[in-house]
Amino acid sequence: MARVLMYTTRVCPYCQMAQKLLEKKGVTIDKIAVDDMPERRQEMTQRAGGATTVPQIFIGEHHVGGYRELAQLETRGELDALLAQ
Repeated sequence: MARVLMYTTRVCPYCQMAQKLLEKKGVTIDKIAVDDMPERRQEMTQRAGGATTVPQIFIGEHHVGGYRELAQLETRGELDALLAQ
């Protein structure tokens, strides 16, 4: 299964929804909380092509985007294949 990395904050409802969806799939998520770590937020923004909102989700080296994009992958039936890489 591909490594899943999610940049998050403690109070983000979209982060929580993304986490629930991924956990339902049996995925272990490596989370980086950017609340109090500006250097990690800067890292996230660079890796995510300028995106500054959370969550920012990476499956392997593939940048998924946020919760909306993750949910779209699930709706289209593409999430399982991406996770299996």
